[in-house]
Amino acid sequence: MRVVVAMSGGVDSSVVAGLLVRQGHEVIGVHMRLHDESATAISGKRCCGYDDALDARKVADALQIPFYVMNLRDAFRKAVMSDLADTYLAGSTPNPCIQCNGVLKFRVLLTRAMALGASHLATGHYARIVEGPGLAMAVDADKDQSYFLFPMPTEALGRTLFPLGGLTKSEVREHAAALGLAVADKPESQEICFIPDGDHARFVREQHPDAPADGPILTEDGTEVGRHDGYYRFTVGQRRGLDVAMGVPAYVLRIDPEQRAVIITTDPSRLGAMGLVASGAVWHRRPEPDEAVTVRIRHRGRHNAARVSSEGKRFEVHFEEPVRAIAPGQAAVVYQGDRVLGGGWIGRAVQGA
Repeated sequence: MRVVVAMSGGVDSSVVAGLLVRQGHEVIGVHMRLHDESATAISGKRCCGYDDALDARKVADALQIPFYVMNLRDAFRKAVMSDLADTYLAGSTPNPCIQCNGVLKFRVLLTRAMALGASHLATGHYARIVEGPGLAMAVDADKDQSYFLFPMPTEALGRTLFPLGGLTKSEVREHAAALGLAVADKPESQEICFIPDGDHARFVREQHPDAPADGPILTEDGTEVGRHDGYYRFTVGQRRGLDVAMGVPAYVLRIDPEQRAVIITTDPSRLGAMGLVASGAVWHRRPEPDEAVTVRIRHRGRHNAARVSSEGKRFEVHFEEPVRAIAPGQAAVVYQGDRVLGGGWIGRAVQGA
């Protein structure tokens, strides 16, 4: 097959390219240019910068495959960067990795791969494509990225390859060494690629210079106990950075963007909820109302036993036990065993679902 491999310059995607070449496929390497290098110059633990493009090209040269750099900056700015800033301003907590991995790569990049005459797009994600086609968790549970991939259109699954889904990270590095790839020992990226210093509040202000600044920190009864310099610095369940003297630990309970207020609680049990409401659902298989499933509300989060009732693009999750710190803006991803049924974006938690 002719396969386009999304090559980030890291060890995972490099091994994907090497394995596919070894299997006899016609491989084309593509590196996505997503943002300006200046956005990533602060830290070495990021992806998609200039050095990563050079590393990807070196791997392609070593494997003797064609290599292209695709300028996807405009699409990335709209789908990921603007979405992050807008979501924080709305008082929610965005997930840029889902927007990038589940939306940008398997819509925009897949379309460009098909334009190159490829039958498939291959990436270095730790996930599996199973009969259906369907999306399932990787064998390496510690590296599993199926949570990020729930928005993939079902038709895209039939044109996608995840060669690392059945491998552990240590096995991937062994393959890299065996293939003689210079990136075999390259460390993994950790931060959001376009916010390498981790200061998302600074990024929000840069994107929206007129963003509201300070506001009150309130207890549940409305008593002001402190001030903050941007409600978009906080997320539900957060404890650090509140700088309020309550005598006991305090946690963010919710955020009110209209009042620019951060509401806190000193009762950790108040962070638990028995359900949630989500929208923008993407279903690979819609669960039955009485079907026992599990739901993740964050990457690498636990699988919470639940039942789901859905209608159109909206669904409600009813947990068997209280789930802590459900953050609006994050994804609720529904599983049956290790298989992803679908997911959507959390709108609000429900205390007594």
